[in-house]
Amino acid sequence: MPVNSTQQFLEIDQIREGLLILKNQSLRAVMMVSSLNFALKSEEEQSAIISAFQSFLNSLDFSCQIVIQSRKLNITGYLDKIKELEAKQENELLRIQTSEYHDFIQGLVSGGTIMSKSFFVVIPFNLLEAKVVASPLKLFKSSTSGPSPLTEDEFQRCKSQLWQRMEFVALGLRRCGLQAIPLTTPELIELFWSLHHPKEAEVGYYPEVPPELAK
Repeated sequence: MPVNSTQQFLEIDQIREGLLILKNQSLRAVMMVSSLNFALKSEEEQSAIISAFQSFLNSLDFSCQIVIQSRKLNITGYLDKIKELEAKQENELLRIQTSEYHDFIQGLVSGGTIMSKSFFVVIPFNLLEAKVVASPLKLFKSSTSGPSPLTEDEFQRCKSQLWQRMEFVALGLRRCGLQAIPLTTPELIELFWSLHHPKEAEVGYYPEVPPELAK
């Protein structure tokens, strides 16, 4: 019985120039969004933020997906630095205190009491939207082999339209006091890898991205 690769069950066909190309040849862009402490705002500020976000949602003429990712706080690098400081300590008392501090932080995080949250907005663009503009007659051609691969011209046209949507979303969120930046190809690879390998990601392990994909 053949062993199926995990990639066969994913909707992603490829990641190119910071964009996701799905198996149906539609595109997705992923933007990471900053956060703000809403509870610490005054009532007037809270009302202004809600009103700005409501106006942003009403201004959209395309669908968006908001994704919130919770992970155990990854401080592997910080713990490694503490271990390095411990090894360099010449004072025995300071060395013991550094070691105890390292164990305390490690136990605190491993207990699951500290979590980090990441916020993303997924913006779509359907290939048909570009094809309607380019050649409406193509929509009526039948195909039994599924969607054909994107040509370079089609990809660049879709990319341009998708970037316009991303700029619109970034502007709307900026009015709410939030910053949004698009993820690059390596960042997208790491994001989806971590979704399917959560335990490895929580301890700071990520696969090396080949140079040809890091564009």
